[in-house]
Amino acid sequence: MIDRLSGILTDCELTEAVIDVNGVGYAVTIPMSTYDRLPRAGNRVVLLTHLHVREDLLQLYGFATSEERRLFRTLITVSGIGTRIALNVLSCMSVAAVCRTVAAEDIKALTKVNGLGKKSAERLVMELRDRVADIDPSATLGVNESTPHAEELLDATAALETLGFKADKAKATIQALWAELPESERSAENLIRKALQKLNS
Repeated sequence: MIDRLSGILTDCELTEAVIDVNGVGYAVTIPMSTYDRLPRAGNRVVLLTHLHVREDLLQLYGFATSEERRLFRTLITVSGIGTRIALNVLSCMSVAAVCRTVAAEDIKALTKVNGLGKKSAERLVMELRDRVADIDPSATLGVNESTPHAEELLDATAALETLGFKADKAKATIQALWAELPESERSAENLIRKALQKLNS
């Protein structure tokens, strides 16, 4: 299994990059989200990879982040969602946006992806709505990158899970506190402290 490639980017197009690793050129199929992060040709690059095996083909896919690769691998587990559509999804939306869209069961937004029809979008939501939080925890917490103190909310939830509380209970407790507290009191430390008081009372 090829887990990643580290070498010189020798050629790059919208859907493919060629990486020279010690004199061997690897052609890697990429989504637009990865293309946007690539350096100029001639520079060193590291891509996480997924080797897709078929009877007549070995195809290498490359990703700039572990979240991209994890989402790609999750998408292709859905019946009817192949590698082409999974790449289209990643090319149209960020990982966070995909996860929030699935968690919100927004079929209309998903069908805007080329090749993803209504039935496939419904199947995707049905199979993945409970799994996207593993890829992007903010998906089921109702926050995004622009939400004030969103990082504190996510950190507090993760801390409770680390302390042994079940994910659903941790999320519900932190969400309730988030709604109750004024913005000035939404630090991760304060959220954790108050959550522990609630959960241990």
